[in-house]
Amino acid sequence: LLPVQRFISEDRLPHLLLYGPPGTGKTSTILACARQLYREREFSSMVLELNASDDRGIDIVRGPILSFASTRTIFKKGFKLVILDEADAMTQDAQNALRRVIEKFTENTRFCLICNYLSKIIPALQSRCTRFRFGPLTPELMVPRLQHVIQEEGVDVSEDGMKALVTLSSGDMRRALNILQSTAMAFGKVTEENVYTCTGHPLKADIANILDWMLNLDFSTAYRKIMELKTLKGLALQDILTEIHLFVHRGRGPRGWLPTHCSHPCTDSHHFLPTVDFPPSVRIQLLIKMADIEYRLAAGTSEKVQLSSLIAAFQVTRDLIVAEA
Repeated sequence: LLPVQRFISEDRLPHLLLYGPPGTGKTSTILACARQLYREREFSSMVLELNASDDRGIDIVRGPILSFASTRTIFKKGFKLVILDEADAMTQDAQNALRRVIEKFTENTRFCLICNYLSKIIPALQSRCTRFRFGPLTPELMVPRLQHVIQEEGVDVSEDGMKALVTLSSGDMRRALNILQSTAMAFGKVTEENVYTCTGHPLKADIANILDWMLNLDFSTAYRKIMELKTLKGLALQDILTEIHLFVHRGRGPRGWLPTHCSHPCTDSHHFLPTVDFPPSVRIQLLIKMADIEYRLAAGTSEKVQLSSLIAAFQVTRDLIVAEA
């Protein structure tokens, strides 16, 4: 972050509020800043770091945080640094107590709040800090770092395996490294299929088959085949629903194609036909049905019943398309 580097170089660091999804480098950024500001031997006396695992109720704000912020160091000029990680887990009372501490000891202490959800930080604290949002990391930022780790650790990773790591991590670097490690330990070689298998995520070919069965087979056969696939590969209906939602929402299936009916998993391009282009009214109805199914799954209902509901929704959609045609 260029503004933060400039603040440090000019010795004008304000109170900071770093927010954004996990695994995007918020804690790493402020720790790197702290290492730049303080030498190794003075680090422990100048930096107070409290995480979500520590008790950070109102008593801690009035006790250790207040005493750390209020005392000056004899031999070191400049300010101390208080890092409050996972600040959105702090109670409302603790946050209210903290705003007065921040205001009172600005002269010799800087506060850095780190959180995932900005809405859980009270407006009074937000207004006292300079905010920086950390968005999900782009593939351009993730791939070089992953390649560095792969090279250092000597892991065998294929090109499609790398793409799968980036896709499944959704911009979370920590998650990407965890998937890489678990896949390498489980299979030795990191390929697309191994990554998807290790995370329990449905393969694109599996989603293509499920869509094919729901749109082209009768209800009983489609239900039986999907249940067999779910049991064989240990797939969660929630993950299947998420992947199918992308197909319905964008109007295209995996690789932009919908497979014709075939007896074995569709992975070859000659098994794919142009997608069904859902009419807008039909697509809207299908999305509403899928939203209901996802809501019911989140409420803890039976996956078998909800799978039946999903197949039924697609078969009704199929009949509507045929009727309109």
